[in-house]
Amino acid sequence: MHNNRSINTKMYGGLEEDSQFEEAKKELETWKTKEKKADDVKYRLIVEKLEEDEAKEKAKQEISAWLGKLDNCRKEFTQTMRAVQDEIQKLAERKQDLLDKLRRRQAQLEVKRTESTKLKQKFKIYAQIPDTEVRFSTQDKEECDDNTQTIRGVFTISQRASVLLQGGQALITFEEEKVASQILKIAKCSVSCDNMSLDVKPKIIIMDPAVKFEVHLDVSRKKLKVSNVPPSVPEERMNDRLEMSFSRPSRGGGEVEGVEYDKNTGTGLITFLHPGVAESLALRGRYLVDLDTEVNMQVGPIYKHELRMFQTFCGSLKRTILLDDIKDITDEEDLQDHLEIHFQKPSNCGGEIESIKYISGGKALQAFFCEDTVERDN
Repeated sequence: MHNNRSINTKMYGGLEEDSQFEEAKKELETWKTKEKKADDVKYRLIVEKLEEDEAKEKAKQEISAWLGKLDNCRKEFTQTMRAVQDEIQKLAERKQDLLDKLRRRQAQLEVKRTESTKLKQKFKIYAQIPDTEVRFSTQDKEECDDNTQTIRGVFTISQRASVLLQGGQALITFEEEKVASQILKIAKCSVSCDNMSLDVKPKIIIMDPAVKFEVHLDVSRKKLKVSNVPPSVPEERMNDRLEMSFSRPSRGGGEVEGVEYDKNTGTGLITFLHPGVAESLALRGRYLVDLDTEVNMQVGPIYKHELRMFQTFCGSLKRTILLDDIKDITDEEDLQDHLEIHFQKPSNCGGEIESIKYISGGKALQAFFCEDTVERDN
């Protein structure tokens, strides 16, 4: 009985050891599997680390390269910026120089404009030329042909020398230059006037510049200008209408050589075949033209003018002097007589007087001189 229990106990112990061994074996397999998995993970991590280290090294190299490029870019940018700043500085200096030059040129231009305005006023001729009948005394042989296409004329315009005589002044023209020269050497002349003595100052006359020029005028005998043409028909039809209208002998027209019409200005140019027709029509001033209705148009001559031989000159009066600071101690006519008597006497360095003119205070007079009294300096 006791032995059976011992055997059973041993058997039970052996079974338990087998079970533990199996469990330990299973656990060992489990740990081997885990170890294998751990080794795989470790290997994978080592590979990943190597890859990461390689990527890191590559990234470091790229970063180093980019840092080098960045440094080069910074240097280039700094150099470019300095060059641009230098260029901006040079441009600013250049701009300032140009502005200063512009201001100087503008000041010079303003001075020139002022001088030009003064010269224009000085040389401008203000004159109303009245209508004058012109009589042609001779005609050049080369222009005697009736077929001449132009009428030529040359007009000489000469500005007469003048001086503005103010109140309390007198002009005296002597017959001899030496007399005027002697008087001008005297600073002050005492003129006896009734029971009083009148001091006057002789002065030389400074003449303003004068001009002389020629106007050459050519008037066409074959061409006629038509003005105020209404735009009532197209341009091509207008040319035909003008040609037909100016070809009518019953209205004073003639054979038309050509027509030019400008719709924008409302003007036309009629060229006749024979000279003389344009002359007679231009003298009439008006002409009936057949459009949709009869239109009375303005006609006139075609001419060219040219300015030639423009000369400026300054004149000096050798025989005329100016008396200034004359006080009105008596009436104008008596005072002029006293001045004439005084300056006629050789004892007063005077001589024969050709003309004299005195005006009292508050008046003004423009005195004109003939060419023989003026010595011109071109």
